[in-house]
Amino acid sequence: MDIKKITIIGGCGKDGQREDLEGFELKMGDIISIVGPTGCGKTTLINDIEMFANQNTPSGRTVLINDETVPEDYSFDPSKHPIALISQHTNFLSDLPVGEFLQIHATVRGAENIEKVIEETLDFANQLTGESINRETGMTELSGGQTRSLLIADAVIIGNSPIILLDEIENAGIHRTKALELLKRYDKIFIFVTHDSRIALLSDFRIVMKNGCMKKIIHTGEEEKRAAQELKKIDDIMLEFRKLIRGGEQISEEIFNEHIKNIQHLN
Repeated sequence: MDIKKITIIGGCGKDGQREDLEGFELKMGDIISIVGPTGCGKTTLINDIEMFANQNTPSGRTVLINDETVPEDYSFDPSKHPIALISQHTNFLSDLPVGEFLQIHATVRGAENIEKVIEETLDFANQLTGESINRETGMTELSGGQTRSLLIADAVIIGNSPIILLDEIENAGIHRTKALELLKRYDKIFIFVTHDSRIALLSDFRIVMKNGCMKKIIHTGEEEKRAAQELKKIDDIMLEFRKLIRGGEQISEEIFNEHIKNIQHLN
């Protein structure tokens, strides 16, 4: 199926009340965020999207592709399912080396130039994580950040999934700004569940959740885009000092001031 857009039609919240937001549409190329406090129903919403809910989940929501109900085999046949979910909890059952894992997936997907695809996937992943991933590392040896980075790259490049759901990727130490810069190069729908202000403000719009309900939609305006640029400066400082501390550096006042000055100069 050639996906042009998906439509999420609202249902009910935890108390059975109708959702304030009746629904919304996502077109290819959209990057959106789902925001709200812990327990507000963010994960339930992306689960409804992944399952192509048809008033058959507790929320009563409906998900359409190109204004049509999604055939059941799209939900249950992995070869047809157009959605990749990168969740917070990912465990590998096999300790294949990373290179072999990617090679098998690329072969199954019918990639024409497997070596090139593997290189592109690893390059993508290594731009997201501060810990370099190599082909020989076992899948179960990867850190949380490496795992999430590799799976995002794999879903985008090898899996070529048109719709990608990302559940709180900020918790794994992924370079958020770089992730959004890279993802915007691909004509896909990206949906972030996030508590991170930068991801939310760099999205095209965000869905606000409360008590299991979709409350409203907020489109990112020019003022918020400018705020995101200011937050980037703070984010860059935090990333720089995290790198120094991970590398075993001791932070003196001189080193602190020097790095702050360098980062401010770059921005």
